[in-house]
Amino acid sequence: MIYGDSGHIGIEKREAFKDCEAEMRIAMKPGQRRVLPDTPEGRLLDLMEAAKAHVRAKVEHPFRIIKCQFGFRKVFYRGIRKNNLKLTMLFALANLWMVRERCPSTA
Repeated sequence: MIYGDSGHIGIEKREAFKDCEAEMRIAMKPGQRRVLPDTPEGRLLDLMEAAKAHVRAKVEHPFRIIKCQFGFRKVFYRGIRKNNLKLTMLFALANLWMVRERCPSTA
């Protein structure tokens, strides 16, 4: 399954994803979600959108840490290998940052 925000609406129609067999779960645009009817079908659609948002939120958290805690907001092209290594290191550090409360203190 592929989850995406509303900016990815119509991705299954793009040439690069024509042969993709994964199920696309793309979020509804906020304006469409706000005007959902107050019917059982509308409430079900809203619950489905909330479930998509919960999955995406777990994935977006490491990106927030890399941007806010480590200040990595812009990528300067230094070569694919160097950029890949830097991002790999930042995501490893983000994982450590997220579990820092669970680790026993050494003091």
